[in-house]
Amino acid sequence: MGLIEDIIRALDHSLIISSYKYVLALLVVLYVFIWLYDLYRYGESKKAEIDVGKSKSEDGTTEKLDGIEYVGELDFENNDLLPALEEKPHIPYPGARVTLAKDPMKAAEQFYKIVNDRRSVRKFSNRSVSLKLVQQCILAAGTAPSGAHTEPWRFCVVSSADVKARVREIIEGEELINYEQRMSKQWTTDLKPLKTNHVKEYLTTAPCLILVFKQTYGYKPNGGKKQHYYNEISTSIAVGILLSALQAAGLSSLVTTPLNCGPALRNLLERPSNEKLLVLLPVGYPAADCTVPDLDRKPLEDLVALY
Repeated sequence: MGLIEDIIRALDHSLIISSYKYVLALLVVLYVFIWLYDLYRYGESKKAEIDVGKSKSEDGTTEKLDGIEYVGELDFENNDLLPALEEKPHIPYPGARVTLAKDPMKAAEQFYKIVNDRRSVRKFSNRSVSLKLVQQCILAAGTAPSGAHTEPWRFCVVSSADVKARVREIIEGEELINYEQRMSKQWTTDLKPLKTNHVKEYLTTAPCLILVFKQTYGYKPNGGKKQHYYNEISTSIAVGILLSALQAAGLSSLVTTPLNCGPALRNLLERPSNEKLLVLLPVGYPAADCTVPDLDRKPLEDLVALY
């Protein structure tokens, strides 16, 4: 009887272990099922997020394009979609005209001399600047190419002493934190030869400031959002043309990117939510005691790679 009892106890113990294994297996299967279900739901939710600018690949799936800040929704089955740009007839174009000199090479050399003379000025005189002159330079910036000709830019010119003072207050407050906490030691070390710090006197001494906003999207006549393709690249090109126009007009400037100041400056100027600050340019004439670093530029052989 003792042997039989031992066998019964052993069988009971093995059954208990088997039961535990069975329950554990069920729990594992249940966990895997829940995980797969959540994964399925996540995939379905991502499929529903079809943004403007997505394209269909060869296998029929959607993919997001680099460099685009997407707005709105895109209905691939809607055949009534209208282009954001009003359709106009194409007209003949004879090509670029040589304007600075009759000889193309001399014209290119003259333009190089103009832009090579441009320097970043951080000390301005109080000499006034013609608003019409600044607007003419901005008009040149507005000729920049843009994605689908959406012209995603807005140039805000500030000449009011009170508003400039408020701009300086906002920027210097954030820049103090940037220099002391946010910027890396290598970054602040790299800036030492330029002798810059959180104090931005030029924001109030320069006759005017140009705050360049990129528009992440626009609006159609029916009130719907209009996609602005490559808005940052397009606006950056416009800024480059603006710098050249200012230099050609005898005006000095400085390209600044006020870190962590965009929303506050946008609110100060009461700009809409679709606009984001890209750069800020103080514009004017150098002070009598203005100095700039004696910098070298890359030679042609380091600029060009011929193939």
